[in-house]
Amino acid sequence: MEKAKVYFCKTITPENVIKMYEALDCKLEGKVAVKVHSGEEGNQNYLHPEFMKPMIEHVKGTVVECNTAYEGARNTTSKHQALMERHGWSQYFNVDILDSEGPDKVLAIPNGKVIKENYVGKNIENYDSMLVLSHFKGHPMGGYGGALKQLSIGVASSAGKAYIHTAGVTKDQYKLWDHLPEQNQFLEAMADAASSVVHYFNGHIAYINIMCNLSVDCDCCSKAEDPCMKDIGILASLDPVALDQACINLIYKSEDAGRDHFVERVERQNGIHTIEVASELGFGTREYELINID
Repeated sequence: MEKAKVYFCKTITPENVIKMYEALDCKLEGKVAVKVHSGEEGNQNYLHPEFMKPMIEHVKGTVVECNTAYEGARNTTSKHQALMERHGWSQYFNVDILDSEGPDKVLAIPNGKVIKENYVGKNIENYDSMLVLSHFKGHPMGGYGGALKQLSIGVASSAGKAYIHTAGVTKDQYKLWDHLPEQNQFLEAMADAASSVVHYFNGHIAYINIMCNLSVDCDCCSKAEDPCMKDIGILASLDPVALDQACINLIYKSEDAGRDHFVERVERQNGIHTIEVASELGFGTREYELINID
């Protein structure tokens, strides 16, 4: 596989997010789903809708999310919709909780390493293309969160999240914590699930990672650590594996005082393994060319 192109811009502005999308020379057509992280109640680090607004309007997109599989403000449709109102998403955009109603859509993963099917919200069928608009940061379970996590845990339904987290043992969110697998199995299940969403959209998908508010904790945490590193920039690619790899490499190359703390979180959870397996599954490459956009 030839090297993927990953575009990089150091200055983080809403206008530069659009510039990075346009650098991809990929026009997302039809009805566009824009996958964001709505931010858990109490989280201080998630990217707010005001920042995302120009990009989402540029693609005439619908904001999409899925319910969580843990206690909080987003584990039922009614609570999640109420939070989307409080956080301002519904003020600016059409918002679609993909798994607001069942049954889930089942995506096959014939070459999956751990799981052979992925459960996503059935409303995914209403979209022709997807923009995966990710806040790159750390994560308590995955080590880091970027494009691959958005594709897997992010797009999975509540039941699908439980299925990924338990490496295929259960779809019951109330039994999730009773069946946590060995860490690498969870990471491999994430890569499997991500592959199914990539194949579902069959080229009609693009990815942007925004490296700011760099906490070791995810936006799913109601009480997250404050950022430990300075903002790095915006990266965009048509290859989610290369994109996440490029972000990880920028973290490792950083001379920021908080770099070691961030790296410790990634390495403690063996986060790079998700990228390794995603590359093995063949829906992206870890080899890339980093192209600076002024």
